[in-house]
Amino acid sequence: MGKQPVHVTESGSGLKKSLTPAQMSMIALGSAIGTGLFAGSKLAISMAGPSVIVSYLIGGVVALLVMGALAEMTVKQPVAGSFGVYAERYLGRFAGYLTKYLYWSALIFAVGTEVSAVGEYMQYWFPEIPGLLWVILFSVVLLAVNFASVKTFGTTEYWFSAIKVFAVVAFIIIALWLVFHDSTDQFGFQNYTAEGGFFANGLSGMWSAVIVAIFSYMGIEAISIAAAEARNPKIAVRKAFKVSFLRLLLFYVFTMALILAVAPTSELISGGSPFVTVMSQVGIPFADSVLNFVLIIAALSAMNAQLYAATRMLHSLADSGHAPRLAHKTSSNGAPIHAVWMSAGGIAVAALVYAMVPEGGFGIMMSLATFGALATWFMILVTHVAFRRKVSREQAVLEYKLPGYPAASLFGALLLAGLLVTSFFVPEFKYTLIFGVPFVIVMSVLYKLVFAGKKQPSA
Repeated sequence: MGKQPVHVTESGSGLKKSLTPAQMSMIALGSAIGTGLFAGSKLAISMAGPSVIVSYLIGGVVALLVMGALAEMTVKQPVAGSFGVYAERYLGRFAGYLTKYLYWSALIFAVGTEVSAVGEYMQYWFPEIPGLLWVILFSVVLLAVNFASVKTFGTTEYWFSAIKVFAVVAFIIIALWLVFHDSTDQFGFQNYTAEGGFFANGLSGMWSAVIVAIFSYMGIEAISIAAAEARNPKIAVRKAFKVSFLRLLLFYVFTMALILAVAPTSELISGGSPFVTVMSQVGIPFADSVLNFVLIIAALSAMNAQLYAATRMLHSLADSGHAPRLAHKTSSNGAPIHAVWMSAGGIAVAALVYAMVPEGGFGIMMSLATFGALATWFMILVTHVAFRRKVSREQAVLEYKLPGYPAASLFGALLLAGLLVTSFFVPEFKYTLIFGVPFVIVMSVLYKLVFAGKKQPSA
């Protein structure tokens, strides 16, 4: 399974170049701003207390390094398989195969996480209707969107993301007003140390919460996948990466800092979403229902973007001869329709988990998705090191460079490896390595038995 010379095709044949830079940045935000922010933040706060702000900052640094490495490689070679194709080219065919399947597994489980959340949110209004019915209904609708053209997907995702971006901005304004115009001392930065200090659960709690932060940021890499369907990929990628990272810092780190200033930790983790807890302090009529609507839109948007990325990764696997050739076929409108239904497996798993463990479904699905997320980001940074070495040997000129190479890439990879090991000792993520290690073993054996000797098909 060592490195083999391989010809990598320009993945993405048959896909339409219809996405604008604005749509690409919204795809990344759509995937990254979902239940990881609105529901996962409660888990992160319970782990770290107020120091969760540092957790999201560390996660943000790792995200920045991954985005920079991806931007550098994507500007040079925008292809539908993105980092999976890069791993194949610079680390070998097996590395590309494994990277693509790691990411595909993370995405299909993340899709299941989002749709599980939708079922729970809908029961807020319709408690008499089983959440499973909502899971099925919304899954069918979003599958239909992904069966349509990429232009339809891009437009849908743009407006989904626009709604939740507007909602988060409105939330930030309200929280700022509460913190800085309070005369009762109920709200303010004194809440950071009100219950056991800023590092209430120690450095270990803060570090464990970084895992949730990485899961929350997962989706930013969708920009590089969408690049193959962008009108002007080199310009679009650079613009989208810059805008997306700044927005993620604003929507996660700044928002988390405000949430923890509005209410003490015990209050935030005793209710539902911390966002709901904050809005309950305002007294605005129907604020809870409005926020519930935003939570549903956020989950649907993230699910939509993640399903898009999963289908493109499976499309790329078929292009490399590592998935059924059927997944490579596109419809007349450019949508990889077979890859869409093949990537809907996470919905089925979520429905099963939701039916068996309705109270713990979200946590189980998140821990399953986390292994693929951490491992994929690790592989992106390792690939970047190999990419730079080849560029150096060829004395090629890069239009965009990640500052701080090679220390930046190696530091990010080390942090991600540390988080994977840490997940084994965090109860909330006990399924991460329990699923991940056997998954890698099974996929490695499958590669050896089925794919290693097969000739890669031409585009």
